[in-house]
Amino acid sequence: MSGEKRRLVVGVSGASGAPLALACLEELRRHPEWEVHLIVSAGAAETLRWESSRSLEEMKALAHTCYETGNIGAGPASGTFRTEGMLIVPCSMKTVAGICCGYADNLLLRAADVTIKEGRPLVLVARESPLSAIHLRNLAELSRIPGVTILPPMMTFYNRRATIEEMTHHLVCKMLERFGIQPNGFRRWTGDAGEEV
Repeated sequence: MSGEKRRLVVGVSGASGAPLALACLEELRRHPEWEVHLIVSAGAAETLRWESSRSLEEMKALAHTCYETGNIGAGPASGTFRTEGMLIVPCSMKTVAGICCGYADNLLLRAADVTIKEGRPLVLVARESPLSAIHLRNLAELSRIPGVTILPPMMTFYNRRATIEEMTHHLVCKMLERFGIQPNGFRRWTGDAGEEV
């Protein structure tokens, strides 16, 4: 339908990285053609308290619709709920394990399960260090599924970002680009004497 917004499901798990989730949500708000459906786990709410001065209510206000993880009957739990895919930022190893095993016992895991079964893009901003053999096995297994992208939030230094905020923005740009979203200020590497465009 013409003029219909494009839906993106955004999941936030309890891994460290709440500022990344906030930055993603803020950037998505700059793209009015997109509609954000947010799922925040209890662990994510707790992590937010430690990592940001922003409240859970402020995080939820950045989305168009929010769901409780226990609401297993919500829209994103069904393949007939049309979306452009799902981004989980940050993505804990517990969440990775649940997705890998198809253990969809809450809405966050069920939405990821649906995204995979419907062949839609699923981007997992996997956050843990160091990674154990179990973590690596689960991530490797998921990486073999068409449409699944494992995108650890690794800092880059070639672009000479001066602040944490600049590094965060660069990571957000890489995440959202997987869905065809082009954030302003995304400086790409050209290979010409360190120049970017």
